Amino acid sequence: MNLKDTIRTIPDFPKPGIMYRDITTLLTNRRAFAEAVIQLAAPYMTQDIDNVAGIEARGFTFGAVVAYELGAGFVPIRKKGKLPFDTYEQDYELEYGTDTVEIHADAIRKGERVLLIDDLIATGGTAEAAIKLLRQTGAEVVGAAFVIDLPDLGGLSKITKMGIPVTALVAFEGH
Repeated sequence: MNLKDTIRTIPDFPKPGIMYRDITTLLTNRRAFAEAVIQLAAPYMTQDIDNVAGIEARGFTFGAVVAYELGAGFVPIRKKGKLPFDTYEQDYELEYGTDTVEIHADAIRKGERVLLIDDLIATGGTAEAAIKLLRQTGAEVVGAAFVIDLPDLGGLSKITKMGIPVTALVAFEGH
């Protein structure tokens, strides 16, 4: 199955010149969704993953199911202010300003092997912040996996330069 064919492209959303890659059509196609989960999990099946961390919000969708496939726990990485207990936080740059992601301070124990999952990697800013956040907990980040890569924006190479093996299932040129 060609997963790329199951992802809808919406031109000029959220602003002119942007080609929005909508995974809703992949998620509602049960064969495509199952195949995406299998492909995301496959490289890590023999790596003894303790937890899968998913980035809010679409990373929760894929991350939780991949965690199930791997027999691992699931840890949410959320936007600032959405977690009710003690947290670690990490700022990151946006096109116009900064944002912050958080994780519960007790979600991961030192030395645990963690896989990071999200639906898309563009510039890599959020994924880079998530990796730094996971490292604050003492986790060993063994990989990062994404359904979609936008290679023209350089995010995948940014994560690779951090020493993290990266998997992306499909790539779309442009923004």
